[in-house]
Amino acid sequence: MTKPESKKSGMAMATGKCASTAVSEELINNGSVEPALSPSCQEQGTPTKPRTMKQMSRESLSSRRNTECEVFDDGTNTFFWRAHTVTVLFILTCALVYVTLLEETPQDTAYNTKRGIVASILVFLCFGVTQAKDGPFTRPHPAYWRFWLCVTVVYELFLIFILFQTVHDGRQFMKYIDPKLGVPLPERDYGGNCLIYDPGNTSDPFHNIWDKMDGFVPAHFLGWYIKTLMIRDWWMCMIISVMFEFLEYSLEHQLPNFSECWWDHWIMDVLVCNGLGIYCGMKTLGWLSMKPYQWQGLWNIPTYKGKIKRIAFQFTPYSWVKFEWKPASNLRRWLAVLGIIFMFLLAELNTFYLKFVLWMPPEHYLVLLRLVFFVNVGGVAMREIYDFMDDPKFHKKLGQQAWLVAAITVTEFLIVVKYDPNTIMLPIPFFIMQCWILGILLILTWTLWRFFIRDITLRYKETRRRKQEVPADRDRPLGNGSTSTPSGRSKLNGSSEPLRQRKS
Repeated sequence: MTKPESKKSGMAMATGKCASTAVSEELINNGSVEPALSPSCQEQGTPTKPRTMKQMSRESLSSRRNTECEVFDDGTNTFFWRAHTVTVLFILTCALVYVTLLEETPQDTAYNTKRGIVASILVFLCFGVTQAKDGPFTRPHPAYWRFWLCVTVVYELFLIFILFQTVHDGRQFMKYIDPKLGVPLPERDYGGNCLIYDPGNTSDPFHNIWDKMDGFVPAHFLGWYIKTLMIRDWWMCMIISVMFEFLEYSLEHQLPNFSECWWDHWIMDVLVCNGLGIYCGMKTLGWLSMKPYQWQGLWNIPTYKGKIKRIAFQFTPYSWVKFEWKPASNLRRWLAVLGIIFMFLLAELNTFYLKFVLWMPPEHYLVLLRLVFFVNVGGVAMREIYDFMDDPKFHKKLGQQAWLVAAITVTEFLIVVKYDPNTIMLPIPFFIMQCWILGILLILTWTLWRFFIRDITLRYKETRRRKQEVPADRDRPLGNGSTSTPSGRSKLNGSSEPLRQRKS
């Protein structure tokens, strides 16, 4: 395990003596205060050396990092950051020796099968945590994100295994995970009586609202708060939030769980839960973009308050990059943003359809574990997608976590299609189909106008403008009162030069 901060700290500390002596005493005490230049540096300025062509080319290639916060790091390499590959290998070997020589193997075949699968997964996780490739995130520790990368691989392999089983065997296989599974469960209908104030119920006329206030309300808020931290864009979050409600309207004939009251859709979900989560997420993003990223070794901070603050900041990002999606800048980014929105919506739908086809109740811990899994891998995947879109010269291939998340989303959908094709193929109501066709046509029309028709029109207007400027340049009087000759040459102050050279 290497320490990725050492490279960044070397770049940050190589900015000259002025920048290194600019850290105030408060930074030394707390380790989290923005450094300021000393008065001598502010007045005199730091002498700059002429930059080589290689340095200038690197700066031009890294122009996309103009929104990344500057990082100060003293480069302290503590025990927390050192490689422990030999230690992990020794502990793993001792555990295997204990199981082989000292522990008596039970005679239960099913138990031994489960234990062997779990042991195989744990060995793979140990290998991945120590040897896997680092991702874009380093806090709280690179090993944490390598762990979730290996969990992603294990989950995708599990989905592939389920996909290759028959419908009956796949559902009964879930009993090996939890004996309570493998039994069809009725879906809860959130629709029905949609009166906000029910005068027929004198004891509690607002019972419809209280019935909808279950554990999924804070889950909606927390989920959209985390999604906002992943996407880092207000417009994309609102579009995904509203589009999912339209999907629930469109697919409530397939899953009764999608049937909700109108005020449950637009007031409780979009405005209260999702809207409040997006608002808090945007406020957190603003704080992270303004926060100074200055790191000191824990033992270099003299005060206990500074040590506690440094430990708390270990769970914040090492640096910050503001996402600027710019979907209308070119066709490639527009199609990429549409693909991101589509994959987000598909992953959301998979949450409901998977528990429906695999007979898992909504409150089961496997459903919760899947959401926790996507919380930890979604942020890394979005950062890798943004890097892939923003600078293909640096990132010529899609990131490993983004690739796996896309594969998992598609595999989950294929499981849903295989296990219950009748539900998926239920005909959509005609008026809903008309709405979706109209929306798709509007998107296609805007795409054609923005990236094809508009560009052709602008090029045609520019060509006409240039053609109109050429006769005007020929008839324009020169400095000695004469006009330009058809040959394109004239004399000005006793010298002759071509007309195109004077224009340039």
